[in-house]
Amino acid sequence: MRISSFLLLLSTSLACTGPKNNTEALSVGSSYKTVGSVLRVDSVVNSLIPEGAEIEVLASGFEWSEGPLWLADQNALLFSDVPTNKIWKWTEKDSLTLFLEPSGYLGTETNKKEPGSNGLALDAEGNLILCQHGERRIAKMNATLTAPKADFTSIVSDFEGARFNSPNDLVINKSGQLFFTDPPYGLDDWNPKELDFQGVYRLDTDGSLSLLLDSLNRPNGIGLSPDQQTLYVAQSDAQKARYYAFDLDQNGDVLTGRVLLDVTSTVGDDHPGLPDGLTVHSSGVLFASGPGGIWLISSEGKHLGTIQTGQGTSNCTFDADESYLYMTADAYLMRIKMN
Repeated sequence: MRISSFLLLLSTSLACTGPKNNTEALSVGSSYKTVGSVLRVDSVVNSLIPEGAEIEVLASGFEWSEGPLWLADQNALLFSDVPTNKIWKWTEKDSLTLFLEPSGYLGTETNKKEPGSNGLALDAEGNLILCQHGERRIAKMNATLTAPKADFTSIVSDFEGARFNSPNDLVINKSGQLFFTDPPYGLDDWNPKELDFQGVYRLDTDGSLSLLLDSLNRPNGIGLSPDQQTLYVAQSDAQKARYYAFDLDQNGDVLTGRVLLDVTSTVGDDHPGLPDGLTVHSSGVLFASGPGGIWLISSEGKHLGTIQTGQGTSNCTFDADESYLYMTADAYLMRIKMN
């Protein structure tokens, strides 16, 4: 469910279920409102998340927060608010500031439901790379992270002459190869689909584009194992809510694939959300958004536990030393302390 587009910074007295149609600044140094709980199915969770760790709500009021990206040199988090065509920046020191607008759609249509950027990443040179729902492409921001501006260069926008649906999430490996998913969520009636499938692609540093998968109907979140030999893809389909693992060869082509974990049976009103964005811990454990919050999944496909946010949770990322996990969850920005 996507709710109010007004910005709301939460004070400790405001609950997550409270009104979201006004604004209130969070005083620097205040403690944050805490919500939810951690379900610990396997003792491995205790080595990753301290017992007693709480889910902190850092900010709220977004329509659908997505694509969190940690900026190590600024101790800052960037994240998209897809329906409002904005990217926000959060720091412990300065709280929340608008980073970029527009972020994903540069046109004049006003009835576009998913105009903004979604997944965000940094390339080897430190450039901001964006999945632009509205422009149906992967693009680079032509500005520094300290002086951002809505000036972009398209990196790739079509497959064999047909425009992408709406690139959603991306990951870049150590060799500079860019892997991304292309579900149809950003399309509109006036902005028709040109491909008859939803793809998972790899863009090489020489500009060549390879279609890796066309068999998933709702590919969404994407990530790589620590050795970069396994590609993980989440499928946001209520009927086939799954996480997939694909073995890669040395060129980044798919060798074999398997269902890592099927969570279809848990989908429902009691557990809001579907498999969506994901990130991979240095231990190899997946932290993947899914029904009820963030699922912790071993590389063998075992459900280890769940960070239960109580919201439809879209994505997550770690800070530089994995001391916190930051989560975008519907109208909220949240985090939890890690070991």
